[in-house]
Amino acid sequence: MAKAKTTFFCQNCGAQFPKWTGKCTSCNQWNTIVEEVIQKEEKRQWDKPASPRKAAKALAIKDIEAGNEERLNTINQELNRVLGGGLVKGSVVLLGGEPGIGKSTLLLQIALGMNHRVLYVSGEESQSQIKMRASRIDQTNENCLVLTETKTQNIFSLITEIEPEVVIIDSVQTLHTETIEASPGSISQIRESAAELIKYAKETNTPVVLVGHITKEGAIAGPKILEHMVDVVLQFEGDRNHTYRILRAQKNRFGSTAELGIYEMQNNGLREVSNPSEILISDKDEGLTGIAISATLEGMRPLMIEVQALVSTAVYGTPQRSSTGFNIKRLNMLLAVLEKKAGFRLGAKDVFLNIAGGLKVEDPAIDLAVVCAVLSSTREEAIPQDVCFAAEMGLSGEIRAVSRIEQRIIEAEKLGFKKIILSKFNKIARTDFEIEIIRVSKIEQIVFQLFSD
Repeated sequence: MAKAKTTFFCQNCGAQFPKWTGKCTSCNQWNTIVEEVIQKEEKRQWDKPASPRKAAKALAIKDIEAGNEERLNTINQELNRVLGGGLVKGSVVLLGGEPGIGKSTLLLQIALGMNHRVLYVSGEESQSQIKMRASRIDQTNENCLVLTETKTQNIFSLITEIEPEVVIIDSVQTLHTETIEASPGSISQIRESAAELIKYAKETNTPVVLVGHITKEGAIAGPKILEHMVDVVLQFEGDRNHTYRILRAQKNRFGSTAELGIYEMQNNGLREVSNPSEILISDKDEGLTGIAISATLEGMRPLMIEVQALVSTAVYGTPQRSSTGFNIKRLNMLLAVLEKKAGFRLGAKDVFLNIAGGLKVEDPAIDLAVVCAVLSSTREEAIPQDVCFAAEMGLSGEIRAVSRIEQRIIEAEKLGFKKIILSKFNKIARTDFEIEIIRVSKIEQIVFQLFSD
């Protein structure tokens, strides 16, 4: 009997070692290296019939014809936006997210909604469980076929028989292949199973969607090379205690990574939120202190977001600085500008900042809204509810111009705002806006405009 071959893998990054060591020299993590049984084989389990193949030839870039990727419409506009227009044929998409966040619900809705033959492979749930979820979603589709299987050889046998146009795997961590003897979920099994599916997708021009579990640190479980192998990496974010979910593209070879999709979890599945401002701006009967509205952009989509600030006297001597959804270092910088240029003494104050709706914003155009929310809370004066902001703050207290200002103005006007405060250095071609545009160049002018008695 042949002796089983073993090797050592890092569970964090997937690096391979000939013997066990305490520290991974690739990612510098301790106690992540484990021994796994392997069995090397030359042949993958997915192989098309052999055909004569010409040797690859190097071409000048000017001689290469640019092809337009053919995309499949998922019938889900939020997902189409994040993907860049739909599922590209032959692409491999990896979807990650917290347990219970709604990954399986989202993919089942897509499988039941598409006008293409879809094979939904589940290694975690039985067919009756999937049927129960489909009944809750209240959708049905004769083109959606459900298979509960974890062995890749059996999956490929059925794929060869029914020839689906889209394959969904839930999840890649449950798959195992006979080419190696490691247990399902191990580094080598995930890598090998994913490699077989990627080869199938490229050779048959069939899009494959993989669900990936995540670790307690928030990274997709398995080797890091898995994210390099696939074409698109999507992250499904949100809090299970709240109803809203955000879909982000962390990697996209066929589109932008700046786009996001927003969903609302309901009893009958996930609802697409076509107007995100409805969830990012809270309803209120009267003006509240410490609240400012900013016009921001996520990819090509303009959003109106609510910035909330609370300034209070430091109880324990050392002031606290806390921020949710906004860079804490940038908050400290803006507070220093306020103290230096506007004369507000915040050195002995606690400052707490929150972006409503659970959104994480990196757009510098919300700087002005952050500053005004802090000023409003400090002076205990509410900012008028029909005023919004769109400008960046410089270290000298100057109000800097931001990109694509007309899109921001149009969104603010559409949502009923009467005034928008922005930099005087922004160049605006249009002059027919109904919203009043207030231009400022320094922080002192902001204080005068909003809080002058």
